[in-house]
Amino acid sequence: MDRTTLDAVVAVFVAGIVVLGVAAAWQTYRQSQIHGEMMGHTAVHGPHPFVYLFGSILVAGVVAGAYWIVREQVGAESERRPPARADEPEPEPESDSGSRAEAGSATPSRIESAAESSRATPRVLDVLPEDERRILEPVVDSPGLTQIELRDRADFSKSKVSQTVTDLEKRGLLYREPQGRTYRVYPSDDLEER
Repeated sequence: MDRTTLDAVVAVFVAGIVVLGVAAAWQTYRQSQIHGEMMGHTAVHGPHPFVYLFGSILVAGVVAGAYWIVREQVGAESERRPPARADEPEPEPESDSGSRAEAGSATPSRIESAAESSRATPRVLDVLPEDERRILEPVVDSPGLTQIELRDRADFSKSKVSQTVTDLEKRGLLYREPQGRTYRVYPSDDLEER
């Protein structure tokens, strides 16, 4: 289960707790009103309706707080999972000597590090969820895209792009620089190392 789905499940659960608390408080209030009218006084028998309301908000807050604490760990575990085809070995480059000859004046160490980074980037992209990959691939291909251009390329809403870019930025896979009313998005150095 990806983090977005898990966020939605927890949000529905927390909302359900609050709705049940409000319903219990309302039911207790109505019963106290009916009981008070029948007996000629307005004293509340049993727990006060605010106990149910406050209790449900407290429980919802504890559940939401606990999830917020473990949310990053839950997302990190899903990212560490190997790709679906982990049993297949990675293809090796056809020939190192041919690429060195074509490079001309380039040093062998530069060519090797470039080959390593080109092999590393697809591995990081392979383990990312589809929506994060749709945001990160255009940034890697065209560094310096604005979030507006990124929204058009990924075919996501403005809020989805903003949230996904923020999540990727928190994990150190890209960074943003302000540009007017939007941002320019660049892949991070950590991404190139991975």
